Amino acid sequence: MKRRSFIKSIAAVSAVVATVTPAVLMAEEAKKAVPKGPNALSVEAAIDAITGGKGAKESDKVKLTVPEIAENGAVVPVKVNVDYPMEEGNYVKAIHVLAAKNGNSRCVDVMLTPANGKAYFATRIKLGSTQEVIGVAELSDGTFIKAAKSVKVTIGGCG
Repeated sequence: MKRRSFIKSIAAVSAVVATVTPAVLMAEEAKKAVPKGPNALSVEAAIDAITGGKGAKESDKVKLTVPEIAENGAVVPVKVNVDYPMEEGNYVKAIHVLAAKNGNSRCVDVMLTPANGKAYFATRIKLGSTQEVIGVAELSDGTFIKAAKSVKVTIGGCG
């Protein structure tokens, strides 16, 4: 009888060790891991990547529409409207939406052509916490303009 209880206790201990040890090791590896991929960037680094280091100037031509308070950070509506002509040779090439404090600061990149008619884009994004949402427009002449607004999030959507 003592031998059976001894074997059961050995089995129980080895099961706990087999379960806990990998979790501890993976947690240590996760702390050491550097985020990888083109979207694992801070907002400043993402803007530099988008603009090629030129930066983006604040402009009232970019109309960014976001709610002041988002009850659920998992579905935050965002609208970007760029008041710029959409004609051949002079148009908005792309619209980029970024979230300042998300782990993935680049939310969406939309490429446009003069045939689109209007430089307008609407979507929903996830926000993990209260933060600034930034809309960046790339113009055909190689310049970049932006607008930013703060959104208060009551329930985070990224965690």
